[in-house]
Formats: sequence, structure tokens, C-alpha cells
Amino acid sequence: MERQNQPSVWGELMQGIPYEGMVDADIRVSDIVYDSRKVQKGCLFVCLRGSAADGHQFARQAASQGAAVILAEEPVDAPGVPVALVKNTRQALARISAAYFGHPARELTTIGLTGTKGKTTISYMTQAILQAAGYRMGLVGTIGMVMDDQVISTDNTTPESYELQKFFRRLADAGYDGVIVEASSIGLKNYRTEGFVFDYGLFSNFSEDHIGGNEHPDMEDYRKSKQLLFRQCRLGIFNRDDPAWEFMKDGCTCAVETFGFSPQADFRAENEALLSHPGYLGVSFTFCAQGKAFPVQVGIPGKFSVYNALAALALCNHFPKVKQEHCRSGLQKVKVKGRVEMVPAGGPYTLLIDYAHNALSMESLLRTLREYHPHRLVCLFGAGGNRSRSRRFEMGEVCGRLADLSVLTADNSRFEEVTDILADIRVGMEKTSGKFVEIPDRREAIRYCIEHAEPGDIIVLAGKGHEPYQEIRGVKYPFDEREIVAEILCDLPAKKEAKPCR
Repeated sequence: MERQNQPSVWGELMQGIPYEGMVDADIRVSDIVYDSRKVQKGCLFVCLRGSAADGHQFARQAASQGAAVILAEEPVDAPGVPVALVKNTRQALARISAAYFGHPARELTTIGLTGTKGKTTISYMTQAILQAAGYRMGLVGTIGMVMDDQVISTDNTTPESYELQKFFRRLADAGYDGVIVEASSIGLKNYRTEGFVFDYGLFSNFSEDHIGGNEHPDMEDYRKSKQLLFRQCRLGIFNRDDPAWEFMKDGCTCAVETFGFSPQADFRAENEALLSHPGYLGVSFTFCAQGKAFPVQVGIPGKFSVYNALAALALCNHFPKVKQEHCRSGLQKVKVKGRVEMVPAGGPYTLLIDYAHNALSMESLLRTLREYHPHRLVCLFGAGGNRSRSRRFEMGEVCGRLADLSVLTADNSRFEEVTDILADIRVGMEKTSGKFVEIPDRREAIRYCIEHAEPGDIIVLAGKGHEPYQEIRGVKYPFDEREIVAEILCDLPAKKEAKPCR
């Protein structure tokens, strides 16, 4: 049973957390809340400083709504309610949440993944292998918090510590063996993963991203934030081929293992090869570790898929029930929604959906697909509204250089006009000699790609990935590209003649 709404004692929750203020240790706390709109009688209200609002400003409101205690970083106006002051309320929230839910991480095997790219794919690969061996693993990441087929949506890749601990408790109570968490740099920096120690931490790679705005002020802060995972895990597993790996392990408090193509890596890949036929792109390699070797095939294209698979294999090496056949079957079957995800199209071409939504991820994706020597590489993409315009220029230039045909269309336009966003993309596109067409309606743009597909083409629908919606003027409209593709294929005359659609 979840711990939520079952009273806890203040003194037990704050054990080991220094604070100032006169608060009765026997005060009963019915819940922990950091959103003033959710305050109920008897709860502990935690004042968090956010990018849009400061919880300290809502302390009086929380008091009037019946909060039993208020936790803050500075004195607040909260008539009739005891206030406890701590140095950092986010850090305290994480530790209190762990105690409130009965330290559920101690009942699970916990895996934390950090790196600029690959976290979601590694988590799904790891889960697939472990599931083949009979383990039940929950997932936390970009796609949400996942239990079997149930997906709980989250606002962040790494949820706030209260939500994370609550999910851990659900997993433990449901008999799960463990959980795989995408530990984002912001999540680590903001203490969302405090309050427990990961059994395993893994570093995939590092490149420039998440700089500016409400994220990291500079690259140094970004790198140091990722580094925090390896002061909070028992064993750290690092991509030895990445130039940042030694920085990441510097100052770590954990045992160390490595993976990569390097002969010095503990877990190595050899004999890498690309696999392709219409409707299928993948890789194969030989996995070598501890004097053993066996072949592996992955139905996800590109060298980065080898690295992701190696990472998963290195993690699964520490689970005693995992055998060679589990590794091979898990990786062969794994499919990650929205990550170079192959969608059945029934024609002599390959259709993919991918989450690439900035120049860095777009360049990586298109270079990877180029390695498969398509007849044409066709890329459909747009850009998010109310985001940096420079990102649009850069994406246009990258696609103009690397795609044979770009189809410019809508993404999440939010509160901007699609035509204005496309005009910005066109600025970058026109710096190249790349061919492009503009079709603002994304459904019609997808139809155009399918109807004009040529044998041997690789067509990638970029930007939406796992998202099942389009956000326009503050409203999220249903828009799952897999369903859109299926509907379009049903409409095509050739498909209708071949077999009826369901």
C-alpha cells in the first residue's frame, strides 16, 4: 500500500536533517506538499524556489489552508504554524520523502543512468534483457514512470523527489525487483535523486546541451551536475571511449567499471556490422567480457546502438539470473518508442520515427542513417514554438546538408504561427543546396512522404518521437504518428487492394 495519506511523525521524518525552529517532534504529518494548490489539513508544506514561482511566497496561504508544518530556507509569514528552516529545501524534501515512504529504494535494485544521449534507449534495453531473465523492473525517464504497460506521465525526465519515492514505494509493494532511472543533470543538481544510494550508476556520453534558460549556466555546471551520480552509487560504469569519462569518474566514491571499443574496457564490442533490408535497420557485434564472447544483434540502427547495447549488457552482467540467451533475445526484440523506431509501412522503403528535435540530435541521427546508403534520405521535421530561434536556423542547416529531401512542417507550435517557425528553419536551409518542401499541416506532410516514397528510401519523421500529441495555443491535441501512418496507409489505393484495413 502507498504511504500517502498515512500520518508520519515530524521527528522521524527529520532524522539526520539539521534545522532551526521550534517544532514539536510529535507533530503528525499527513502528507508532504510543495504545490500550494494541493495543501490539505495536516500536511507538511515545503517551500521550493522554482523558475516561475517561489514557494516561500505561498507560506501564508499554506498556513491558512491547514498545513501542520512549513519547511523553508528563510523566515516566512505563516500565522499559527511552526516553521523549520533548512539550508536547502529541495535536498531536505528528498530525504524527508524517502523517510515518509519507508525508504523503498532499500527494497529495490536501483540503476541510475546519466549522459547527454542514449539514456532512454539504454533503460529499455536493460529492462528487455532483465525481463527475459525473469526480473521485473520499473522505468523512470523521458517517457514517464513505467510499470509493465502502465505509463504515469511526468513533467520532467527525473521527477521531483516526492514523486520518485512514491513510485519506488509502488514498485516495492507490487513485488518489483528494481528500477531504472534516467538521472538527468537537472535532476541531480536539484537533489531529486537524494535520499538513497543507487546500486549502479552509468555514464553514456557527454556533449553540449541544456545550456542557458532555466537549465545550466555553462558547460562546466552541466558536467559537474552529471558527475554527482558517481558520488551517490555503489558501482559506476563508464563509457571509456567518451573523452569526458575520466572527468566523470574524478572524485567518485564508487567502484569503477568501463565499456566501449577500447581494449582497456571491461566490457567490449568487436566485429561491428550494419544490418539492413527494406523496413529494417540494425547492427550486430560481438560482446566480449571476462574471457567470454558471444554475438549480439540489435534492431536499432547506428554505432550509438552498439554503445547503448554495451551499456545495457554491462549493467545486466551484475544480475545473477541473466544468461547469454537472455542478452541476445532481449536486445533482438527491444523497441524504444520514438527512438529511431521502425514503423511498418509495407513498401520497399524504411520509415522511422525519432525524437531528434535540435541540431545536435538531428545531425547524429542523419549521419547514422547515411551510413546505410539509402536511395534517398528524407527527413520530415519542424521546430517547437516559444523556443530559441537559433535552434531552428541550426536544424535547417543540418538537414539541408545531410538529407536528400527535407519536408518542413509543424511540431509543437505552442503560441507561435507555424509559418513563422518554418520561415526561421528556411533561413538555415537556404544556406545549403538541400532540396526541401514546406507542408505546414503535419498529417499532410507525412502523407506526402509516404505517397512520394521511392524504393530504397529511408524516411524519418523527426521531432515528435514518443509524444502522442501536438501542442497548439496551449492545447495538446491527440497526434500519434504511428496511428497517423496507419491511417494514411489504409487510404492508399494500393493498400486497399492488397488487404482490408482493421
